[in-house]
Amino acid sequence: MAAELPRIYLKYHQTGRPMAAMEANWAHGTSTGWHSHPRGQLLYAIEGVMSVQLHSGSWLVPPNRGLWIEADAEHDVRMSGDVKMRTAYIDASAFADLPERTCVVNVSPLLRELVVAAVGVPLDYAEGSRDERLMHLLVDELRAAEVLPLHLPLSADARLRQVCEALMREPADTATAEHWAQRLGVSAKTLQRLFVKETGMPFAQWREQARLMFALGRIAAGERIIDIALDCGYASQSAFTAMFKRHFGVPPSGFQR
Repeated sequence: MAAELPRIYLKYHQTGRPMAAMEANWAHGTSTGWHSHPRGQLLYAIEGVMSVQLHSGSWLVPPNRGLWIEADAEHDVRMSGDVKMRTAYIDASAFADLPERTCVVNVSPLLRELVVAAVGVPLDYAEGSRDERLMHLLVDELRAAEVLPLHLPLSADARLRQVCEALMREPADTATAEHWAQRLGVSAKTLQRLFVKETGMPFAQWREQARLMFALGRIAAGERIIDIALDCGYASQSAFTAMFKRHFGVPPSGFQR
């Protein structure tokens, strides 16, 4: 069960305007704890990486990315590196065409500046004012933002959940789908079918995504790429770099910068 919404957030939801924005700084390794908001939330950090857990899965939010969280979705945010969070709370019923489900979005330079500027907008901004136009432009940019595949879906199936949680704890585990199937007492074909049905991904793709999300948190903390590669189960830094570049178009060193 989610904790009661902290008092500091209440004013951002009780305002008579459909949008409000705030800033918060978090130290490396801290967590918000499980909670929810009555409005949709655009979660963004100008520095640091956030790992966001919902009951349906995990999302990773590196710099230049944002996370749209649907209203009333219980979530927990964990920080990798010192995080300078900037977030906008939006009443989705007041605006059309916002995302219906939680998703990672690309934050363009314009959207970044709008989120940062929105923090300085008063909660009771006047209708027809520059502040209102700024807020509405933020929504326009959010609508136009590209959705990115930085989501690790989790399964409601108890057998598959066991596999997922083990691989999240130990991303270097190289056990094959056949090996996991033997542990669970099912056929490899059944395990593969369950992964696609429950997560939308084959086993190998899901494990690669889990490793990628694990790696991004470590990269944000400034750790050595070779150490991250080995801890993700790759035999060499070059193999890990090839996987990383295939996903992001840049090597880990470029992402780190």
